[in-house]
Amino acid sequence: MTTAVRIGEHQVGAGRPVYTVAEIGINHNGDIEIAKELIRIAAGTGVDAVKFQKRTPEIATPPDMRDTLRDTPWGQMTYLDYRYRVEFGIPEYEEIDRYCKELGIDWFASPWDVPSVEFLEKFGVVCHKVASASLTDHELLKALRDTGKPIIASTGMSTMEEVDAAVELLGKENLVLLHTTSTYPCPPEEANLRTLHTLADRFGVPIGYSGHERGLQVSIAAVAMGACLVERHFTLDRTMWGSDQAASLEPEGLRRLVRDIRNVEVALGDGVKRVFPGEEKPRRRLRRV
Repeated sequence: MTTAVRIGEHQVGAGRPVYTVAEIGINHNGDIEIAKELIRIAAGTGVDAVKFQKRTPEIATPPDMRDTLRDTPWGQMTYLDYRYRVEFGIPEYEEIDRYCKELGIDWFASPWDVPSVEFLEKFGVVCHKVASASLTDHELLKALRDTGKPIIASTGMSTMEEVDAAVELLGKENLVLLHTTSTYPCPPEEANLRTLHTLADRFGVPIGYSGHERGLQVSIAAVAMGACLVERHFTLDRTMWGSDQAASLEPEGLRRLVRDIRNVEVALGDGVKRVFPGEEKPRRRLRRV
């Protein structure tokens, strides 16, 4: 069993502080200043890391979708042109890397294709993330495995057989698996949090939770059930344009999430039954025998 995986300066696993990730993804809408504002706010909430998504648009965009027209804030354009419009390149990621180091916060990304793995490796990211949509892309998984970096893999929209194959390919040594349901937003009846225990029992690696639900309750419950990593989408404003905005937390929601996770960690205790100092006076006052 892998008891913990080191990500940056953090040990991620059972009994360790929950590793908290604010997924910026593409909620920056291709604007580096919005991205930096999201990083700044996230760092101020006490979150441990921010995450982005990195694509090579001509590879990651399905051929049958490339010429599909899409209405965007920049006018009507093909889906491929839209993907180029919101994609960051070397200059933007140099600025992201510099700014995160300045603020003392980890950053990494979900690469959606092999060239994007090579792109991210240039920046010495602390780990790599496998998006749920990429869990069956074995060419990508092999490229990620070969970096030797810790890997966080989401298991949404996947059968257990598909998860088995991915774990077999990635190996368990440097792996954190995330339970998630890829419904945006995810209703409570599809959260299926007991899968956290199913994955932990089956694979023996650190298990976390990537949430797409509205509100905080389900993510907090995941921590109480043993999730060692919690990831939530993050935005400045849920009404902003973009496919992930509505299922994202706004700044105050992210602050409350981190606060509540830390409170739950303390409240879980060590499991040893004892009489606490605060109980001594009520014990003397209320016990008759």
